[in-house]
Amino acid sequence: MKSMAVFNNKGGVGKTTLSFHMAHALAEIGQKVLVIDLDPQCNFSIFSLTEEQIEEIWSAEEDFVDQYQVAVDSRTPAQMSKVTESHRSIHFIMKPVEEGISDPAYMPPSIRLADNLNFIPGRLSLHMYEDRISSRWAEVFVGDDLAIRTITNIRSIAERYAKNIGADIVIYDTSPSLGMLNRVALSMADAFVVPCNPDLFSLYGIKNIGRSLDSWSKNFGILRQVLPQSRRSLLPSSGVKFLGYSVYKATRYAGQNEWNLATGHYNYAKKIPRTIDDNISSELRANLPSDTLNSPIGGEAVMHSHQTMATMAQKYKAPIWSVPDCNLEAGDRSTIGGNAARYRETQAAYHAFAQDILDRLAAV
Repeated sequence: MKSMAVFNNKGGVGKTTLSFHMAHALAEIGQKVLVIDLDPQCNFSIFSLTEEQIEEIWSAEEDFVDQYQVAVDSRTPAQMSKVTESHRSIHFIMKPVEEGISDPAYMPPSIRLADNLNFIPGRLSLHMYEDRISSRWAEVFVGDDLAIRTITNIRSIAERYAKNIGADIVIYDTSPSLGMLNRVALSMADAFVVPCNPDLFSLYGIKNIGRSLDSWSKNFGILRQVLPQSRRSLLPSSGVKFLGYSVYKATRYAGQNEWNLATGHYNYAKKIPRTIDDNISSELRANLPSDTLNSPIGGEAVMHSHQTMATMAQKYKAPIWSVPDCNLEAGDRSTIGGNAARYRETQAAYHAFAQDILDRLAAV
């Protein structure tokens, strides 16, 4: 199993849209995929589930998020079985470690989104776990057991669920933040990818990511040195590696240049490789040729804007290429039906993107 974070500290770059479609594409080309929504804004969960489904999950675990042990003690074994045998959020699963009680005692079933694709939803209360990481961070460096379990909990849960369902790849969908939760999620992953818009803000986002990850990697390098051998196995054997970037939500202009982009977007897109060279250190790079890392993942495959198709994908909780086959509302049938070929042709594009991801992951 390999784990991969999708991350950019610049919001609005289409990170969750990319994660959702990449996960479905990887599953369709034969990979067993598990997605964990680690974004406190829960965008992947919102993209994948109806409000009624989310409400059903969150309402049943409300007491546990407030005071986990009190909630457990107030229920009979039969009542606890009913709670833990239903779908639960990642925060519910991490809560025992947050409260310092134990490692996760239960493994509620992940949600099956499609063949080969399972999912653990997020929760708005994840900030509570992030606060606990912050308060225990210093204790990690003196070998405190609870502090170590707090920062390794995400990876431990990912490994347990991946083993349970036979997952080849675990994808962490993250928030646009450089906070402690993302510090741990990225540092505990095997690899990360950076979705970029072709604009000034994405260039500065890459600079921020490079500086932060360099510092985080050094911290985890120190941890590997100071922890006793018995504890080091809880950490990844090596630091997280940069798999590459994608140019996303760009305006198409056929024949204008080799990427068929409008001039303004093209000019910014061409600055991304140099920005990466200058700000992503060699220690963070996967064992890939520079030409590969300097080329957008999948080339032009997912580069151009999907316009309203992504909105319809979220509405119908399906990848873009499957939307024409959904049970469409009357008001959407003519619009989507008239553009069904455009919807369906995105499948080949995302499959190409997913295959490039697999090829790059093989070097990690």
